[in-house]
Amino acid sequence: MAVKLRLRRMGKKRQPIYKVVAADARSPRDGKYIEAIGSYNPKTDPATVELNEERALYWLGCGAQPTDTVKNLLNKQGILLKKELLKEGLSEEAISAKLEEWGKNKNSLLEKKKAKADQLKKEKADQLKKEKADQLKKEEAEAAKKKLEEDSKAKEVEAAEVEGTASEEVSTEEEKPETE
Repeated sequence: MAVKLRLRRMGKKRQPIYKVVAADARSPRDGKYIEAIGSYNPKTDPATVELNEERALYWLGCGAQPTDTVKNLLNKQGILLKKELLKEGLSEEAISAKLEEWGKNKNSLLEKKKAKADQLKKEKADQLKKEKADQLKKEEAEAAKKKLEEDSKAKEVEAAEVEGTASEEVSTEEEKPETE
């Protein structure tokens, strides 16, 4: 019988919670399983993973094949690393030392990624503020330009009216002497 370590879906619609189970490869996803070895909740931030390390190592030692997702979960928990170290025949102290070193490296990498993500967010926010300021400056410049155009048109209209009234006055003055 081929055994797989895989996820069994539970929970409501759009609220999945998974059990990590050892099951016969031929059984359906949510069907019969041999043993539950942990749980996985992807909806929390960060995702919650609880695994029984001892039972996971047992099933991996028996030849159970993890699915891709379960393999990722086991890798993130350090269980696959521990399995490899046990396979090499290292002592418990050496294994725990290497796992501790691995945990420190993992945490430092996570901190670096988080710092980089925060920096990118800050840069994006600064860029967005700059774009908004540029947009406001453009709008103000366009409004000022429009106002200047309106003022120049108004002056032209006034000049034309003044010129028109002046020409009318001149023409009426010329007409008056003729009538006298």
